[in-house]
Amino acid sequence: MNTTAAPLRVAMWSGPRNISTAMMRAWENRGDCAVSDEPLYAHYLAHTGLDHPARDEVIADGETDWRKVVDALLGPAPGGAPVWYQKHMTHHVPPHIGRDWIAGLRNVLLIRDPRQVVASYVKSRAEVTAQDIGLPQQMALYEELSARGQPPPVIDAGDFLRAPESHLRALCDWLGIGFTPRMLAWPAGPRDSDGIWAPHWYAQVWQSTRFQPPNDATWLTLDGTAGQVAHQCREDYEALRAVRLRV
Repeated sequence: MNTTAAPLRVAMWSGPRNISTAMMRAWENRGDCAVSDEPLYAHYLAHTGLDHPARDEVIADGETDWRKVVDALLGPAPGGAPVWYQKHMTHHVPPHIGRDWIAGLRNVLLIRDPRQVVASYVKSRAEVTAQDIGLPQQMALYEELSARGQPPPVIDAGDFLRAPESHLRALCDWLGIGFTPRMLAWPAGPRDSDGIWAPHWYAQVWQSTRFQPPNDATWLTLDGTAGQVAHQCREDYEALRAVRLRV
Protein backbone atom coordinates (compact mmCIF):
# COMPACT_ATOMS: atom_id res chain seq x y z
CA MET A 1 0.00 0.00 0.00
CA ASN A 2 1.28 3.48 -0.91
CA THR A 3 1.40 5.58 2.24
CA THR A 4 3.01 8.63 0.62
CA ALA A 5 0.95 11.72 1.39
CA ALA A 6 -0.49 13.58 -1.57
CA PRO A 7 1.27 16.88 -2.27
CA LEU A 8 -0.34 20.23 -1.65
CA ARG A 9 -1.09 21.30 -5.23
CA VAL A 10 -1.17 25.10 -5.46
CA ALA A 11 -2.62 26.15 -8.81
CA MET A 12 -1.89 29.81 -9.56
CA TRP A 13 -4.18 30.94 -12.39
CA SER A 14 -2.85 33.99 -14.16
CA GLY A 15 -2.79 35.71 -17.51
CA PRO A 16 0.42 36.54 -19.40
CA ARG A 17 2.69 39.43 -18.47
CA ASN A 18 1.85 39.20 -14.80
CA ILE A 19 4.13 38.35 -11.87
CA SER A 20 3.38 34.62 -12.10
CA THR A 21 6.96 33.70 -13.04
CA ALA A 22 8.43 35.75 -10.19
CA MET A 23 5.88 34.03 -7.96
CA MET A 24 7.13 30.70 -9.29
CA ARG A 25 10.65 31.72 -8.26
CA ALA A 26 9.42 32.52 -4.75
CA TRP A 27 7.74 29.14 -4.32
CA GLU A 28 10.61 27.18 -5.84
CA ASN A 29 12.99 28.89 -3.42
CA ARG A 30 11.07 27.55 -0.38
CA GLY A 31 13.09 24.36 -0.46
CA ASP A 32 10.08 22.06 -0.07
CA CYS A 33 8.27 22.96 -3.29
CA ALA A 34 8.34 21.66 -6.84
CA VAL A 35 7.14 23.94 -9.64
CA SER A 36 5.61 23.40 -13.05
CA ASP A 37 5.68 26.12 -15.69
CA GLU A 38 2.51 26.36 -17.82
CA PRO A 39 2.06 22.62 -18.38
CA LEU A 40 -0.88 23.06 -20.79
CA TYR A 41 0.92 25.50 -23.10
CA ALA A 42 1.95 22.89 -25.69
CA HIS A 43 -1.61 21.60 -25.99
CA TYR A 44 -2.94 25.15 -26.25
CA LEU A 45 -0.64 26.02 -29.16
CA ALA A 46 -1.20 22.72 -30.94
CA HIS A 47 -4.98 23.04 -30.59
CA THR A 48 -5.35 26.71 -31.52
CA GLY A 49 -2.67 26.96 -34.19
CA LEU A 50 -1.66 30.35 -32.80
CA ASP A 51 1.73 31.75 -33.77
CA HIS A 52 3.57 32.44 -30.51
CA PRO A 53 7.33 32.92 -30.07
CA ALA A 54 9.05 29.50 -30.17
CA ARG A 55 5.73 27.83 -31.05
CA ASP A 56 7.28 24.76 -32.71
CA GLU A 57 9.79 24.30 -29.88
CA VAL A 58 7.07 24.54 -27.24
CA ILE A 59 4.95 21.91 -28.98
CA ALA A 60 7.90 19.58 -29.55
CA ASP A 61 9.11 19.91 -25.96
CA GLY A 62 5.73 19.63 -24.20
CA GLU A 63 2.80 17.24 -23.91
CA THR A 64 0.00 18.02 -26.37
CA ASP A 65 -2.55 15.56 -24.94
CA TRP A 66 -4.37 17.57 -22.26
CA ARG A 67 -5.67 14.41 -20.59
CA LYS A 68 -2.13 13.19 -19.95
CA VAL A 69 -1.20 16.62 -18.61
CA VAL A 70 -4.14 16.60 -16.21
CA ASP A 71 -3.35 13.07 -15.04
CA ALA A 72 0.20 14.17 -14.27
CA LEU A 73 -0.95 17.31 -12.44
CA LEU A 74 -3.12 15.17 -10.16
CA GLY A 75 -0.36 12.63 -9.58
CA PRO A 76 2.82 12.67 -7.50
CA ALA A 77 4.75 15.92 -7.37
CA PRO A 78 8.10 16.08 -9.15
CA GLY A 79 10.78 14.69 -6.88
CA GLY A 80 8.16 13.73 -4.30
CA ALA A 81 7.97 17.32 -3.02
CA PRO A 82 5.29 17.96 -0.37
CA VAL A 83 4.24 21.25 -2.03
CA TRP A 84 3.70 21.70 -5.76
CA TYR A 85 3.27 25.14 -7.31
CA GLN A 86 1.55 24.82 -10.68
CA LYS A 87 1.77 27.98 -12.77
CA HIS A 88 -1.24 28.06 -15.11
CA MET A 89 -2.60 30.47 -17.69
CA THR A 90 -6.40 30.50 -17.72
CA HIS A 91 -6.50 30.85 -21.51
CA HIS A 92 -4.62 27.55 -21.79
CA VAL A 93 -7.84 25.76 -20.77
CA PRO A 94 -10.18 26.24 -23.77
CA PRO A 95 -13.79 25.02 -23.56
CA HIS A 96 -13.12 21.53 -24.95
CA ILE A 97 -10.95 20.65 -21.95
CA GLY A 98 -12.85 19.13 -19.05
CA ARG A 99 -12.63 21.29 -15.94
CA ASP A 100 -13.76 19.07 -13.06
CA TRP A 101 -10.12 18.31 -12.20
CA ILE A 102 -9.49 21.95 -11.30
CA ALA A 103 -11.64 21.62 -8.18
CA GLY A 104 -9.11 19.08 -6.87
CA LEU A 105 -6.42 21.77 -6.66
CA ARG A 106 -5.92 24.64 -4.22
CA ASN A 107 -6.70 27.40 -6.65
CA VAL A 108 -5.58 31.03 -6.53
CA LEU A 109 -6.23 33.79 -9.08
CA LEU A 110 -3.51 36.30 -9.90
CA ILE A 111 -4.81 39.42 -11.66
CA ARG A 112 -3.17 42.56 -13.03
CA ASP A 113 -4.46 45.84 -14.44
CA PRO A 114 -5.26 45.05 -18.10
CA ARG A 115 -3.56 48.23 -19.30
CA GLN A 116 -0.26 46.97 -17.92
CA VAL A 117 -0.83 43.46 -19.24
CA VAL A 118 -1.63 44.59 -22.78
CA ALA A 119 1.18 47.17 -22.89
CA SER A 120 3.68 44.47 -21.93
CA TYR A 121 2.14 41.73 -24.09
CA VAL A 122 2.37 43.62 -27.38
CA LYS A 123 6.12 44.02 -26.91
CA SER A 124 6.52 40.28 -27.58
CA ARG A 125 3.50 39.58 -29.79
CA ALA A 126 1.86 42.29 -31.91
CA GLU A 127 -1.64 40.82 -32.03
CA VAL A 128 -3.74 40.67 -28.87
CA THR A 129 -7.34 39.88 -27.94
CA ALA A 130 -9.18 39.83 -24.63
CA GLN A 131 -9.01 36.03 -24.69
CA ASP A 132 -5.21 36.17 -25.07
CA ILE A 133 -4.73 37.90 -21.73
CA GLY A 134 -7.03 35.60 -19.80
CA LEU A 135 -9.16 37.98 -17.70
CA PRO A 136 -12.52 36.77 -19.09
CA GLN A 137 -11.43 33.21 -18.35
CA GLN A 138 -10.33 34.19 -14.85
CA MET A 139 -13.76 35.66 -14.19
CA ALA A 140 -15.44 32.50 -15.46
CA LEU A 141 -13.18 30.31 -13.32
CA TYR A 142 -13.86 32.40 -10.23
CA GLU A 143 -17.61 32.07 -10.77
CA GLU A 144 -17.35 28.33 -11.42
CA LEU A 145 -15.29 27.62 -8.31
CA SER A 146 -17.50 29.89 -6.20
CA ALA A 147 -20.57 27.96 -7.37
CA ARG A 148 -18.85 24.81 -6.07
CA GLY A 149 -18.37 26.48 -2.69
CA GLN A 150 -14.64 26.93 -3.33
CA PRO A 151 -14.13 30.67 -4.03
CA PRO A 152 -10.41 31.11 -4.68
CA PRO A 153 -8.35 33.90 -3.17
CA VAL A 154 -7.75 36.68 -5.70
CA ILE A 155 -4.38 38.43 -5.58
CA ASP A 156 -3.92 41.72 -7.38
CA ALA A 157 -0.35 42.06 -8.63
CA GLY A 158 -0.15 45.76 -7.82
CA ASP A 159 -1.28 45.21 -4.23
CA PHE A 160 0.99 42.20 -3.88
CA LEU A 161 4.10 44.10 -4.98
CA ARG A 162 3.42 46.77 -2.37
CA ALA A 163 3.42 44.14 0.40
CA PRO A 164 4.73 40.78 -0.85
CA GLU A 165 5.54 39.34 2.57
CA SER A 166 2.10 40.11 3.98
CA HIS A 167 0.39 38.56 0.96
CA LEU A 168 2.58 35.46 1.01
CA ARG A 169 2.00 35.01 4.75
CA ALA A 170 -1.76 35.29 4.23
CA LEU A 171 -1.67 32.85 1.33
CA CYS A 172 0.42 30.33 3.27
CA ASP A 173 -2.02 30.61 6.18
CA TRP A 174 -4.92 29.90 3.81
CA LEU A 175 -3.06 26.88 2.44
CA GLY A 176 -2.18 25.63 5.92
CA ILE A 177 1.59 25.75 5.47
CA GLY A 178 4.34 27.80 7.05
CA PHE A 179 5.72 30.93 5.48
CA THR A 180 9.49 31.16 5.00
CA PRO A 181 11.52 34.31 4.25
CA ARG A 182 13.18 32.29 1.49
CA MET A 183 10.13 33.17 -0.62
CA LEU A 184 11.16 36.84 -0.71
CA ALA A 185 14.49 36.53 -2.56
CA TRP A 186 16.12 34.14 -5.02
CA PRO A 187 19.29 33.87 -7.14
CA ALA A 188 19.22 35.58 -10.53
CA GLY A 189 19.30 33.60 -13.76
CA PRO A 190 17.38 30.88 -15.59
CA ARG A 191 16.11 27.65 -14.02
CA ASP A 192 15.78 24.11 -15.31
CA SER A 193 12.11 24.45 -14.37
CA ASP A 194 11.56 27.35 -16.80
CA GLY A 195 9.55 26.57 -19.92
CA ILE A 196 11.45 26.33 -23.20
CA TRP A 197 9.81 29.64 -24.15
CA ALA A 198 11.62 31.47 -21.34
CA PRO A 199 14.20 33.25 -23.55
CA HIS A 200 11.33 35.03 -25.30
CA TRP A 201 9.40 36.10 -22.20
CA TYR A 202 11.50 35.89 -19.01
CA ALA A 203 14.30 38.41 -19.51
CA GLN A 204 13.25 40.56 -16.54
CA VAL A 205 12.70 37.58 -14.25
CA TRP A 206 16.13 36.18 -15.12
CA GLN A 207 17.64 39.47 -13.93
CA SER A 208 15.54 39.62 -10.78
CA THR A 209 16.44 38.53 -7.27
CA ARG A 210 13.24 39.63 -5.52
CA PHE A 211 9.83 41.18 -6.15
CA GLN A 212 10.11 44.71 -7.50
CA PRO A 213 7.92 47.69 -6.50
CA PRO A 214 4.85 48.10 -8.74
CA ASN A 215 4.64 50.44 -11.70
CA ASP A 216 1.73 52.86 -11.66
CA ALA A 217 -0.62 52.08 -14.58
CA THR A 218 -2.56 55.34 -14.44
CA TRP A 219 -0.25 57.04 -16.94
CA LEU A 220 -0.61 54.32 -19.60
CA THR A 221 -2.44 55.28 -22.78
CA LEU A 222 -3.12 52.51 -25.27
CA ASP A 223 -4.34 53.19 -28.80
CA GLY A 224 -6.14 51.10 -31.38
CA THR A 225 -6.75 47.42 -30.76
CA ALA A 226 -4.56 47.37 -27.65
CA GLY A 227 -6.69 50.07 -26.03
CA GLN A 228 -9.89 48.30 -27.01
CA VAL A 229 -8.71 45.02 -25.51
CA ALA A 230 -7.74 46.67 -22.24
CA HIS A 231 -11.15 48.36 -22.12
CA GLN A 232 -12.96 45.08 -22.84
CA CYS A 233 -11.21 43.45 -19.87
CA ARG A 234 -11.76 46.33 -17.45
CA GLU A 235 -15.14 45.13 -16.12
CA ASP A 236 -13.86 41.63 -15.32
CA TYR A 237 -10.74 43.06 -13.73
CA GLU A 238 -12.69 45.43 -11.50
CA ALA A 239 -15.10 42.65 -10.48
CA LEU A 240 -12.23 40.38 -9.45
CA ARG A 241 -10.35 43.22 -7.80
CA ALA A 242 -13.42 43.91 -5.65
CA VAL A 243 -13.00 40.46 -4.02
CA ARG A 244 -9.21 40.51 -3.85
CA LEU A 245 -7.22 39.39 -0.85
CA ARG A 246 -6.65 42.38 1.43
CA VAL A 247 -3.78 42.37 3.91
